[in-house]
Amino acid sequence: MKTFKRIAIKIGSNVLSRKDGTLDITRMSALVDQIAELKKNGIAVVLITSGAVASGRSEIKNHPKLDSVSQRQMFSAIGQAKLINRYYEFFRDHNILCGQVLTMKENFATRLHYLNQKNCMEVLLENGVIPIVNENDTVSVTELMFTDNDELSGLIATMLDMDALFILSNIDGVYDANPELPEAKLLKSIKPNSTLKTKSFISKQKSSLGRGGMATKFNVARKVAAEGIPVIIANGKRENILTDIILSDKEIPYTIFEPSNTHTSSLKKWLAHSEDFAKGEIHINQGAYEALISEQATSLLPVGITKVIGNFEKDDIVKVINPEGQAFAVGKVACDSVKAAETIGTKGEKPIIHYDYLCLE
Repeated sequence: MKTFKRIAIKIGSNVLSRKDGTLDITRMSALVDQIAELKKNGIAVVLITSGAVASGRSEIKNHPKLDSVSQRQMFSAIGQAKLINRYYEFFRDHNILCGQVLTMKENFATRLHYLNQKNCMEVLLENGVIPIVNENDTVSVTELMFTDNDELSGLIATMLDMDALFILSNIDGVYDANPELPEAKLLKSIKPNSTLKTKSFISKQKSSLGRGGMATKFNVARKVAAEGIPVIIANGKRENILTDIILSDKEIPYTIFEPSNTHTSSLKKWLAHSEDFAKGEIHINQGAYEALISEQATSLLPVGITKVIGNFEKDDIVKVINPEGQAFAVGKVACDSVKAAETIGTKGEKPIIHYDYLCLE
């Protein structure tokens, strides 16, 4: 495998938890040992970790009956303290500093918050500190939560332009059938333009301890790889999985999503993950649609707009809808919804969305 200088590693709940849901301290320590070895070999690491809710759950033996949101908040508040304290102690044994970064989906909604978050992690990395990132479940509400930490890891990897993203689960990677079937084969490599249909061989079943599953891992991995970052899905319960893949020539089972050769700017990477934050829709005619999907750089002009939906302000994110009613792009608007509606179909006006702020899906 190529030499990496900066990588993101996501560790799932099923890797860090025992069957009874308690925190697997032994596994956690072993993974920290491997990350420390990577750091000694000159590789900077950002760690995206699950396990806070599971960790908190194991601390309360007879917890009161609460609704799911309140329960998650309580478990996370208790578990996050325990989790980061463990990481701190394990990394301290290697004379490595770590820093906690708690985030929420809203922190990626605006360019300013996005860049502030990026700067925080860059400062930690530049000073030899390992950022340990997790969603702030104590204050996140269901409607605005990440799908899971797989989604968060993809955002972090693209935001920091990492050399690779490692997603550690409790199976060896992506299989062409249910992994429990004897005929199932591990897919060693998935190409950038792969036309694999996940419905035929990937279960939508979520993990027993986390919110994700292989379907979300597959979708995140494909999206990140399309932005030029290789993604490796591997089994975090295998001994020395990280050091064996990165530092040795051993034949280790895993699935790699090969990166696209297309260069994507930092701004476009942010836009590519901003669909969930769209404040409205801009519908366009066939001529505008064909111009925008062509290879030529094209901005969206008022003359091509047929309808404006929603209330949005200048610099908000909106979806761009083709004549068939399908969202095919997101962009940052140069005016508010009132101004956009007033200029529908008019010529000679400035772009509603400039090409630099438009991202095709």
